[in-house]
Amino acid sequence: MSPLTRCTPALLALACTASPAHVPTHAFMPSPADGIPVVQPNDNREPAGTLENGVLTLKLVAMNARWYPEDPEGANAEMVALAEEGKAPQIPSPLIRVPKGTMIDATIRNSLSDSTIWVHWLATHPLSGDDSVAIPPGASHAFRFEAGEPGTYMYRVTPGIPDWDVLEREQMVGALIVDEPGPRPDDRVFVLNIWSQPPDSAAGIPPREALAINGRSWPWTERQEAATGDTLRWRVVNGTIRNHPMHLHGFYFRVDARGTSLRDTSYTAAQQRLAVTEDMSSFSTMAMTWVPERPGNWLLHCHLAFHVVPEARLEQVPAHTHSSDPRQHMAGLVMGIAVRPGAGYRDVARDNVRSINLFIDEGKPVRKSPRALGYVQQHGPNAPAVDSVVIPGAPLVLNRGVPTDITVTNRLRESSAVHWHGIELESFSDGVAGWSGAVNRVAPAIAPGKTFKARLTLPRAGTFIYHTHMNDVEQITSGLYGAIVVLEPGKEFDPGSDHVYVAGWDGDGEGREPFVVNGDSIAPPKLLRAGMPQRLRFVNIGPAQRFFFELHRDGAVTQWTPVAKDGADLPPHQAVQGRAIRRLGVGETFDATFTPEPGEYVVVVRLPVNAQFNGETIFRQRLIVP
Repeated sequence: MSPLTRCTPALLALACTASPAHVPTHAFMPSPADGIPVVQPNDNREPAGTLENGVLTLKLVAMNARWYPEDPEGANAEMVALAEEGKAPQIPSPLIRVPKGTMIDATIRNSLSDSTIWVHWLATHPLSGDDSVAIPPGASHAFRFEAGEPGTYMYRVTPGIPDWDVLEREQMVGALIVDEPGPRPDDRVFVLNIWSQPPDSAAGIPPREALAINGRSWPWTERQEAATGDTLRWRVVNGTIRNHPMHLHGFYFRVDARGTSLRDTSYTAAQQRLAVTEDMSSFSTMAMTWVPERPGNWLLHCHLAFHVVPEARLEQVPAHTHSSDPRQHMAGLVMGIAVRPGAGYRDVARDNVRSINLFIDEGKPVRKSPRALGYVQQHGPNAPAVDSVVIPGAPLVLNRGVPTDITVTNRLRESSAVHWHGIELESFSDGVAGWSGAVNRVAPAIAPGKTFKARLTLPRAGTFIYHTHMNDVEQITSGLYGAIVVLEPGKEFDPGSDHVYVAGWDGDGEGREPFVVNGDSIAPPKLLRAGMPQRLRFVNIGPAQRFFFELHRDGAVTQWTPVAKDGADLPPHQAVQGRAIRRLGVGETFDATFTPEPGEYVVVVRLPVNAQFNGETIFRQRLIVP
C-alpha cells in the first residue's frame, strides 16, 4: 500500500550501490511519448531568464508534461509543469535567482486548453500575505516587481483551485533566491516535492506517488561530493503541503536562516543553532552550513518513514524492505553524500574502549502492535532471554570521551540494522545497510543470527537516539528504537533527577490510535526532591507525527530552562527560562531543566491542534514533590 495512503486520514497530514559513482548522475533524456514534453530534473544550478542592466527578463509557460522521477526509461506520470519558453519543462520549476535590487520582468503563459492556472508569491519579498493571480486558458500575464530583501523564497503555480488534491498532484513550485549584492554565494539549492495520485477503485488503479529532491527520487537523486574540512552551504526549500523533518547523518549543521513562502529570517551569530534534524513545515525554507569532518558515505533525508521506504516509489514493484542493497530498501526523499579524506585528515585514536552487547529480539505482543521488537542490552555475563523485550529499548547510558564498541546481535528471523542518530561517528558504523562506509567497504545488513560491531567515539554529552534503518515502518512501529544518554566523564545516570521520555508508535496506525510515550499512554507517579535540579530528555522517534512536550503545574503550563537540542548544548543566551512547552518533529530531541518546589507537576505529551487533531493528550506522568 502507498506510504502516503496506508495511514488513517488523520495520519496523512503527518506524514544504490556501495559506490556513489555506480549510481547514474547524467541528465535524464528519455524519449518523448505521445508528443508530450518530457520533464528535465532541475538541479537548481543555473538561474532562468536573462539578467541585464539590473533587470531579469523571464518567460515561462505552463504545459502538460511527462515526468520520470526515477529510472529515465521507467515509470512516469503526466502532470502540468513549468518551462522557460522554448525549453524543456522542469521539476522543480525554473530557478529564479537575482541579487538584491534586481527588477524582475516575468511573463507566464498558460498553454493549457481546459484549466485556469493560479500564480502565487511571484512578487516583492517579504510579502504581507498570500497573493494569487489567475491566468485563463491560452492567456498570459506579466509580472514586474523588485526582488526585495535577500533570502530564500519560492513561487508556485497551480492549475485549478488550489485545494489539497491539486497541491499534492501538481509540481509547479520553484526556488526564488535573492542574494546580497556582489558575487553569488557558493551554495546549493534543494527543492523537495511530492506528486500523489489517489486510487481509482472503480478502474482498478492503485495509488501512485513520487517524492523527489530537485526532481529526482532515491536512488536517482544527485550525489553530493565533498572532502573533509570543506564548508557546505545549502538552501532547502519545502515545496510541498507536508512537513519534512530533514535529518543529516553523522554531523551537525548550523541553521543560518528559516523562512516561509512570504518572508525569510536570517539569524545573527547569537541566534544560530546546531541541529541534526530540522522539522520543516509546508512551504518553508532553511539555510544551513556544515563541515564534513569524517570521510565516507552519508545521507540527508526526510525522517518521516513513509517518505523514504520502498513503497515511496512511483514504479510499483515488490518492496525489498530487508535488502542489503540501498537501492532497494530506501526510496523517495533521500540524498547521498560521499566525503573523501581531505588534506591532513587523520583518524581519531581510540584507547580504553568500553564494550557493550546489544541484542535485537522479538517478544510477545502486549499492546496494539502485532509484533513486539526491541533492543535489549546485556547486563552481566549471560545474554538476556530472547523474549525479554521492553519497548522502547532502555536508554543506552554512555560517557563523553569514552570510545564505546557496541556489538549488535540480531536474533530476529529477518535482517535489521541500527542507526546511531545524532552521534558523530565513523561512516561504517552509521547503520545504513549497503551504504555506510566507503567504496570498497560498506556496512552490511545484520542478517538473522549475525553480529555487527559499531564503533562510537562520543565527542559530546547529550540526548540521542538509536533505531532501525531497515523496513522502517514495520520495525519502528514494532519497537526497534530507544534513547541514548551521553553523560560527562565520570558521571552516572541518576533516575531520581534525570528523566527520559521517548515518543513512538504502537503499530502503524491502521484504524487505531498508535501514539505512545515510553511504550504507554500513562506512567506511574514519580517522587522528586524539592530543590533538586531535574533534567527532562524528550525524544520523538515515531515513523511520523509531531508532538508537543510540556510541563504543567496547577493545571497550566509552567516554566523550564531549555538546555539542548539534538544533543547539542544551547548557548547561554538561548538557555533562558520560559514556558515549558516544545514541539518536536520526528528525529528531534530536546532537553530542559527545572528545579521543583513542593507540590505536583505533570509531564504532558499531546498532539497539535489542526484539521486532524484537537490537541489530544497522549501521555501523562505526575511528578510529586513532598
